[in-house]
Amino acid sequence: MGQIDHRAEVREFLSSRRARITPEQAGLPAYGGNRRVKGLRREEVAMLAGVSVDYYVRMERGNLSGASDSVLDALVGALQLDEAERDHLFTLARSAGPGRARRASAPTTVRPAVQQVLDAISDAPAWVRNGRHDIVAMNRLARALYAPVLADPRRPANTARFVYLDPAAQDFFVDWERIAQDSASYLRLEAGRSPHDPALIELVGELSTRSELFRQRWASHDVRLHRSGFKRLRHPVVGRLDLSFESMDLPSEPGLVLNVYTAPAGSPAADGLALLASWAATQDAAELTEQPGATVDELHG
Repeated sequence: MGQIDHRAEVREFLSSRRARITPEQAGLPAYGGNRRVKGLRREEVAMLAGVSVDYYVRMERGNLSGASDSVLDALVGALQLDEAERDHLFTLARSAGPGRARRASAPTTVRPAVQQVLDAISDAPAWVRNGRHDIVAMNRLARALYAPVLADPRRPANTARFVYLDPAAQDFFVDWERIAQDSASYLRLEAGRSPHDPALIELVGELSTRSELFRQRWASHDVRLHRSGFKRLRHPVVGRLDLSFESMDLPSEPGLVLNVYTAPAGSPAADGLALLASWAATQDAAELTEQPGATVDELHG
């Protein structure tokens, strides 16, 4: 996979969204029972969006250059796109203009001040990731929580690589199938934002080569936002943890997102996090004993 083909991205995204909508769902009469296309016809999408058939065909062939926001919003309505899909469509359109500047590759480091913020969060796992889902910084509790992910010595650790290529992921994530679907959807969204990111292209190529499941998920062209939700984990030391997560963009660090896991006070998950913190402290103390003079940050690289 040498590059992400922008025109193919647009073409396959629009055609896949069109194919999933029946005339009945769109409020259109379905004449006859022998339709040759799955979902809506191009002519029907054009009518619903209020554009000419020729114009819509041009867009679905991969040319979004010059499409106005009003046309794109009309297309959002016609194809019944959700928020993530709308974001993806607009991102693809913005990338289509001539002379568009290439977005810089996602950062893999943070400023010391950001690490200090993470370390100040002592009762919850917190870490920073980029759009490729590389883990670029963590606090101690996050390192303990994601110990199975960090077992792979490759750095930066990448949760998508772990989900699809490490058998331990199916034990670690209780809802592994959903996590796998979400992971591919997050990467597809990032591909629209950063189609020229060489590290992203390399990651998608690696996952596509080594995982049939990823190839299937990637081909679906599904996209999803990653803002908040729940994760059910099965930690090898403290057992089951049902946690809430929040993801927050860092305005001072474009391309980076802060993630924090929490549990209600007094819940089994909160007790599990307290046990995990105790275990992490014990592990750090043991490693410092084995390597006199080293700091915790140096031990965890």
